[in-house]
Amino acid sequence: MEYSKLNVLLPIVAFLFLFPVVHGWGLDGHYTVCKIAQSRLSKAAADAVEKLLPASANGDLASVCIWADHVKFRYHWSSALHYIDTPDNLCNYQYNRDCKDENGVPDRCVAGAINNYTEQLLSYNSANENAITYNLTESLLFLSHFMGDIHQPLHVGFTSDRGANTIDVHWYTRKTVLHHVWDSNIIETAEERYDDSNVDELVDALQKNISTGWADQVKSWESCSGNKKTCPDIYATEGIKAACAWAYKGVSEGSTLEDDYFLTRFPIVQQRLAQGGVRLAATLNRIFT
Repeated sequence: MEYSKLNVLLPIVAFLFLFPVVHGWGLDGHYTVCKIAQSRLSKAAADAVEKLLPASANGDLASVCIWADHVKFRYHWSSALHYIDTPDNLCNYQYNRDCKDENGVPDRCVAGAINNYTEQLLSYNSANENAITYNLTESLLFLSHFMGDIHQPLHVGFTSDRGANTIDVHWYTRKTVLHHVWDSNIIETAEERYDDSNVDELVDALQKNISTGWADQVKSWESCSGNKKTCPDIYATEGIKAACAWAYKGVSEGSTLEDDYFLTRFPIVQQRLAQGGVRLAATLNRIFT
């Protein structure tokens, strides 16, 4: 895909704090996905990630996991890569039908981006470093971010409401849109109630669930058929099903969403964050091992 080839090494972190976060899991959601992932890396993958990370990250992938949201202002072409629009109310996903941008250009969606940046990172171990035509630091940061995005159910939402970005609701007393409820509000409310507003406590709780309550599911989360390095079509299919069953369900324009919605949806958010972290690690392990 020509839109992602870079011939010159561009500054990575200069734009990190210049602009507000837009779309995607919020800062804490992306932080959580990358924190879980880095803890599950093989030695080879951990070494590669540390080498590729910008120096300012101090070896912490989670600290730059939000980068792809900030650079949308500079890399305008990247905006379409954060989501997938599916036909309204069908509640299913098909790559050939749905993975395209607003102009109909194929492969320009979050599933296509995950495939693309996975393929780019496979050149990391090239015997001829001079032949590498990609900025692999940016490839890593894009892949890590997009693996989080595809696990946010409303990033595989309906076309007419732009993944629920045009559905106005109240989260308790605060006016917002349904998409933002799933990006940030549910996570922030859980942190306030259960984690002393500390994202690391949320990460620790999910890590414990991964090793206990979800332990029998983790291998299936990690697996890809046909020796594939990553399987975004599976993640997207899960996403639209969760969007229909949980995100959109019972919500209309002007709805007020309170405890009933929060308490039933937070477990879905927890699982999707955990799956995103486990699968990002599995993908990086397959790439670099």
